[in-house]
Amino acid sequence: MTDYKIPFNFPAVVGNEKKYVAQAMASGHLSGDGPFTKRCHAFLEGELGIPRALLTTSCTHALEMAALLLDIKPGDEVIVPSFTFVSTINAFVLRGAHPVFIDIRPDTLNLDETKLERAITLRTRAIVPVHYAGVGCEMDTIMEIANRHRIAVVEDNAHGLFGKYKGKLLGTFGCLATQSFHETKNFSCGEGGALLINDPQYIERAEIIREKGTNRSRFFRGQIDKYSWVDIGSSYLPSEMLAACLLGQLEAKDYIQTRRQEIWETYYTKLQNWAASHEVTLPTVPGHCDQAYHMFYMLFPSLAKRQAFILYLKEQGILSVFHYLPLHLSDLGRRFGGKEGDCPVTEDVSDRLVRLPFYNKLSKAQQTTVIQAITRFS
Repeated sequence: MTDYKIPFNFPAVVGNEKKYVAQAMASGHLSGDGPFTKRCHAFLEGELGIPRALLTTSCTHALEMAALLLDIKPGDEVIVPSFTFVSTINAFVLRGAHPVFIDIRPDTLNLDETKLERAITLRTRAIVPVHYAGVGCEMDTIMEIANRHRIAVVEDNAHGLFGKYKGKLLGTFGCLATQSFHETKNFSCGEGGALLINDPQYIERAEIIREKGTNRSRFFRGQIDKYSWVDIGSSYLPSEMLAACLLGQLEAKDYIQTRRQEIWETYYTKLQNWAASHEVTLPTVPGHCDQAYHMFYMLFPSLAKRQAFILYLKEQGILSVFHYLPLHLSDLGRRFGGKEGDCPVTEDVSDRLVRLPFYNKLSKAQQTTVIQAITRFS
């Protein structure tokens, strides 16, 4: 429940979620890697054209699996944008890595590829671009630099499922990529994620890590007559109920993405004139990017104006929110050497960004109410 007449987010049933969850409960198989998990894997692999997808309990856990697969060790450096969720880098810090924060572009708010090469050292083991708002990073440049220096790229694609960069699907560039199925994402099972494996050399070990360090998956495929503890790992499998719910959402892909595109384009079209007259910047989507329509944000001219706007909408019964705080200025970020001025665009944008209500079942009437309230703000 929410105290707002229009919440920021509201998870909705759009297809066969309830039917599939009931089937999972009736099947007697509620633990991970049952038939619904396998159907989700097949769906993602087929739609993305990748060798392997593995559901996880969260995007955070998918990132942790990536750090394990890359054998990240104490002292290794991992490059990430400062403007991202803490999980992006925390998964690598857990393995002893030192985060190297770089700034973002002022247009797309993605990792600034022009600053990437100078951040690389002999200790750099991974680059983790984040496709902010489902708009692709400049992957041609990022991959060229990474390949030349022989550094792994792990895409944090929490926002970008089914988005494209120059016609190629996000999450299919790096050797590994991660997805989120949190309730705020386009496709949700409440809490969930996936590891996308684009380099087949990681598949077998990923299955082992995901199964608590055992070769249990090979046992169930009949490849070995018993399974054993063979590597480090953890329990990263979601339950069949979560997979069943997620499958219902994934199968409604066309409806969900079409509806989200309508919502995004309505905001953009209806708010253009108001934004221009109030020094407010709307999202930038380069022509070579097909966005995933994950969110709609605005950049206000100042922190004071942003805060006044959020309070104003709250008084109208509408919840809007800001987004990431600069990681390099967080308590732990400072312990890793972060200081003011390191990432000036991140520091500026973080103070001025606000996200509008955006979810699959946001009705046209609700969106009209939001837009009308915004255009009365001055």
